[in-house]
Amino acid sequence: MENLFQELLHKIGEDPQRKGLLRTPQRAAQAFRDLTRGYSQKVEDVLGGAVFEEDYDDIIVVKDIEFYSLCEHHLLPFLGRCHVAYLPKGRIVGISKIVRLVDMFARRLQVQERMTWQIARALDEALKPRGVAVIQDAQHLCMMIRGVQKHDSRVVTSAMLGHFRENSASRAEVMSLINTRHGS
Repeated sequence: MENLFQELLHKIGEDPQRKGLLRTPQRAAQAFRDLTRGYSQKVEDVLGGAVFEEDYDDIIVVKDIEFYSLCEHHLLPFLGRCHVAYLPKGRIVGISKIVRLVDMFARRLQVQERMTWQIARALDEALKPRGVAVIQDAQHLCMMIRGVQKHDSRVVTSAMLGHFRENSASRAEVMSLINTRHGS
């Protein structure tokens, strides 16, 4: 990968041997490996042994999970917040595992819409809960620094499964919990 970044520097008219760029191919390759580390992870490994039998049956929400991903169309970052909720049915998962699940899917070449559904489906398959809700709110650098150059635009996506899809009162309750701010 280092050779590809060195060639890229050359193709854009830079001198890869210039003092400030000597280690750039290695640093860029390492950064790209880190930004795409989700390809080497599996849901089973991320959730690990952190699924527990528990009688709790009310909504669980982990909100404001920051994420960073790469748009698969332009290889430019998009970043934002992800909110994950589920209605357990006898099984819960360690809350840090939900954060790791979001990160696993974010650290791949993505479109926000697919990523939202991947997180929801993975949690649904692993826990078999009564419902799953995933809402993401992100800014896309491909829209901010190129193309239409709209700096304040945001993309919001949602995936609702089970009870959250079927029951408008439950959907409204989960949205209210997600929209509740500290001290409110």
